[in-house]
Amino acid sequence: MAAAEKIDILLLGSGGREHALLVKLAASPRAGRLWVAPGNGGMRDLAQVADVNQESPRDVAGFARREGIGLVVIGPEAPLVAGVADTVRAEGIPVFGPSAAAAQMEGSKKFAKEVMSRAGVPTAAYQSFTDERACADYVRGLGGPCVVKADGLAAGKGVIVAQTTEEALVGVHECFTDFGAAGSTVMVEEMLDGPECSLLALTDGTTVVPLATSQDHKRALDGDRGPNTGGMGVYSPVPILLPDELEQMVRIERQVVGQLRADGIIYQGCLYGGFMLTKDGPKVLEFNARFGDPETQVVLPRMKADLVECFLACDDGSLDEAMVRWEDDWAVSVVLASKGYPGHYEKGKPISGIADANAMEGVFVYHAGTTLDDEGNVLTNGGRVLDVTAIAPSFEEARNKAYQACDRISFEGKTYRHDIGIKAIKGRANL
Repeated sequence: MAAAEKIDILLLGSGGREHALLVKLAASPRAGRLWVAPGNGGMRDLAQVADVNQESPRDVAGFARREGIGLVVIGPEAPLVAGVADTVRAEGIPVFGPSAAAAQMEGSKKFAKEVMSRAGVPTAAYQSFTDERACADYVRGLGGPCVVKADGLAAGKGVIVAQTTEEALVGVHECFTDFGAAGSTVMVEEMLDGPECSLLALTDGTTVVPLATSQDHKRALDGDRGPNTGGMGVYSPVPILLPDELEQMVRIERQVVGQLRADGIIYQGCLYGGFMLTKDGPKVLEFNARFGDPETQVVLPRMKADLVECFLACDDGSLDEAMVRWEDDWAVSVVLASKGYPGHYEKGKPISGIADANAMEGVFVYHAGTTLDDEGNVLTNGGRVLDVTAIAPSFEEARNKAYQACDRISFEGKTYRHDIGIKAIKGRANL
């Protein structure tokens, strides 16, 4: 394939992560026609909407074949676990995203723990259970803080950080009764202590290219209070991270990819490592099989690389030839959410001020839970509505810009955290 040849691209997903991916893909000289399925209200100026069920391997592969798609990019985890990447690859079409077997690193926490054990990487001690009574008895025996996790995909709600035995027992019951197949196996882990940090990496199954570090804010309310969410804000890079800690995190991700390869599983795509920076060094909290959301919204804007070329290299095994460099700037993103999120919230609220925010230097507003009405007006259509991202030479400037941009955007029920990035300013001693 000639270096300058354009290819048509199909992107699966509808969140802020996918909008960030789309913007970066569209900037590539290799990008031809761009398609999204299902997309959101902010993506239609860059891409056409494909009438495809993103979780149906046959649907996606059939569309890609009919339209002459040269690259399928899978954003969310559900299509990966459903085997979309396998079916597309079987058609001979390049795809960015791991196989269903490799995606079990996210699809089954027990599977991931077993891989980590064989690879010898540091993670929390755990026990897994298929019987609620046995699990509850184990929790009572611990008699203290622990983390309860549903084994499978649970839309980000299957992890309960329990400070007391009573909280843990409630979490055990919820996992076994509320999450269907995802909760048929439940894990109980020791609770690790320290600040969290994420590291995304690209891999073709052999070469692992680390991307930038980031730190998410999971709780709904200021001061890390309230229920867990998909993420209310994020910044990159993580200033508290020590160089030797970053080296350890990269080494851990390479060990895991190597262990999977030894197990006969070639991992091609993005490996997302969630780490706890403990007094004994970084330990793995979880692995995800795709780009993080909202981490992608601060990592990709700082990335100096052709994303299409990188994704093709992950597919064809040539990632060792990829050139990835980074802007020295800082990025901060604040999530504007609907009132009530992550619980019940209303949809269909008109949004104003997005263009005003985007007009600010170094600001980009990624759409997440949005849609368009018949007149092309942007409406709320989800819990997390917009990711307001700012890039600047200093952390403080990036943070200030992000919040100034948030002030320019209005919709009924707009809510957001006011302390995104405070952790970085206060430093490690206060985390």
